[in-house]
Amino acid sequence: MEADLHRKLVEESSDIATIIDSNGTITYVSPSVTRTLGYEPEELVGEVGYEYQHPDDRDAVADAIETIQTNPDDVQVIETRFRRADGSWCWIEATLQNRFDDPDISGILVNSRDISQRKRQEGQFQELAEEDGTLLETVEDSIFFLTAESEDTEYVFRFERLNRAYEEQTGITTAEVQGKTPTDVFGQEIGAELQANYRRCVQAREPISYEEEIPVETGARFWQTVLTPVITNGEVTQIIGITRNITERVKQERQLRSQKEQLDEFASVVSHDLRNPLNVAQGRTELLANDCNSEHLAPIVESLDRMEEIISDTLTLARQGQVVSDPEPIALVNIVGKCWKNVRTDEATIEIADEVTITGDRSRLQHVFENLFRNALEHGGPAVTVRVGQIDDSGFYVEDTGPGIPEEAREDVFEAGHTSASGGTGFGLTIVKRIAEAHGWQVAVVDGADGGARFEFTDVDLD
Repeated sequence: MEADLHRKLVEESSDIATIIDSNGTITYVSPSVTRTLGYEPEELVGEVGYEYQHPDDRDAVADAIETIQTNPDDVQVIETRFRRADGSWCWIEATLQNRFDDPDISGILVNSRDISQRKRQEGQFQELAEEDGTLLETVEDSIFFLTAESEDTEYVFRFERLNRAYEEQTGITTAEVQGKTPTDVFGQEIGAELQANYRRCVQAREPISYEEEIPVETGARFWQTVLTPVITNGEVTQIIGITRNITERVKQERQLRSQKEQLDEFASVVSHDLRNPLNVAQGRTELLANDCNSEHLAPIVESLDRMEEIISDTLTLARQGQVVSDPEPIALVNIVGKCWKNVRTDEATIEIADEVTITGDRSRLQHVFENLFRNALEHGGPAVTVRVGQIDDSGFYVEDTGPGIPEEAREDVFEAGHTSASGGTGFGLTIVKRIAEAHGWQVAVVDGADGGARFEFTDVDLD
């Protein structure tokens, strides 16, 4: 009864049971060989098993047989390719045991199973690993891997691997940090801050992003970091970090902030410390004119008024370069009409060729149009015509019928202090350019339709 049960288990098992003698000749093979390899058992009995092995695997099989013959109590497990009946190759895992002392077997017992699917998966995993490795070594961002080990209520984080970009940008290598905690690598203060962010990632159980300050030997100091948790069986077991060196950007931002503070301070000095004594001088000059009649008073009044214009333009120049943060839709016809009324235009005329809505800061744009209108009147005379219109879908233009601006002077007109008009401060067009740049626009000077100057504003949001 026990023998019948054993025979039934062997015959119905998906594993292949094979017996070979000391020469490698097959003396028995179970029926499952038909399902796996396509042979009938009687086809293989009497055959030498080596002949069905892949040539590259025969040495490993021979070594395994020799080992268990020399050491009867040993068990050998090998992976080999076996030729199917249709000529294709099948990966099998074979377990070899010396059973020469068993009278029912009297040979080497080989239990084999088909592992072709597993080998294909291993091959795919290997390809993916190689692709991932190549990717890690070629990306420009720094990537680091941390293990996250739960100990009671706390997590212990240890560096596992760094990619090439991380090593190059920090001067730290995988060999130096592998298995170490953040405090081991960066010291107690910085390490504690790093671990706090890693714990935050574990608790969130989703990617987090932040900026951090970690000074390293390469000179880099500020980093934009993204942490992503790897969850296995419901637990965070690893953290993958991607960090980008933003040291130069942070330095530039701090420099710009410092320059803005200095500019605000300068504007405050101009606005109060210069304007106050100027107003006193203007007031005293007016009183002096009531007391006496002197040929020297007119030039003094003119000079003081000139100083007031320069102060006003300087303040405008200092305050208009900041980025526009809250733009609004503005009908071009409305703002142009209002600005035209604010300027002394004499016999000049204004033409609005297109009705279009632009997006911007209304107060600053009034400076743009008023300065351009004054510029047209100063150079084109009291009867000049000014035209405003749309440029395709990219912006708008302001042109006049004056003498125009020579091509070689078109870049210079935007420089502070540049003027060709008598009595001008030279800041008008500089203010125009600064305000355009604060909106994210481009401004250029070209020839107008009637030969005058044409100022084109592009990259403008139109509605």
